[in-house]
Amino acid sequence: MSSGDILVELEERTILKKGLQHLRAEGKIPAVIHDHGKPSSHVMASVSVLTKAYSSAGKHHPVHLTVGSTKHLALIKDVDFDPVKHQMRHVVFQAIRQNEAVEAEIPIVFLADTDIPAEKQSLLVLRQLDHAQVKALPRDLPDELVVDPSKLVEVGDHITVADIIVPEGVTILTDPGHPIATVEMPKDQLAEADASAAALAEDADKAEDADKGETAEGETATPAEGEPSKTTEESKS
Repeated sequence: MSSGDILVELEERTILKKGLQHLRAEGKIPAVIHDHGKPSSHVMASVSVLTKAYSSAGKHHPVHLTVGSTKHLALIKDVDFDPVKHQMRHVVFQAIRQNEAVEAEIPIVFLADTDIPAEKQSLLVLRQLDHAQVKALPRDLPDELVVDPSKLVEVGDHITVADIIVPEGVTILTDPGHPIATVEMPKDQLAEADASAAALAEDADKAEDADKGETAEGETATPAEGEPSKTTEESKS
């Protein structure tokens, strides 16, 4: 085992369904191990053990499970949290084999020490995807997927899954066209731009109305067809 191995010791669990609340009250988290069509193993561990394992492994790093004399290599496939207390309630492990490719959810990160031009212009970089689904042998599963954000310069610029720097031995399963990040104008700047545009439009309308008024004052009456024009003296009488 390498220094990066994550070891998790579990206990067999006989308590199911109705007894789970009591189990959690004692500081234990119920879990299950699915193993290639075999009957699932019901297990448990302390809150601290499973919280630490999930924090270290996420859903992409293999973990070495020990249940009594039985050992498994597995991935964490699902974690259920209480929506109000945000406490871990249940964990699902999927047993894997070293020589078989597996699917996993890998976090996406920006290339380190890379400036984002859009942020230097006080523009908003909206993150739209934090993880991507990949397929690889367990030993080839990366801890993260890297993307270069330097092309995010102006409003409307974006980077997609296709821009990910793909590690050797890894296949990206997520749609390559799915956006990872997009440049938008901050709401305060957008409101200011809208106000400026509205003011310019109002000024343009006022200028147009003024031009129309000047044209109307400068116009002279044209005699109707067949009617003789009046001389200055006639107009005075």
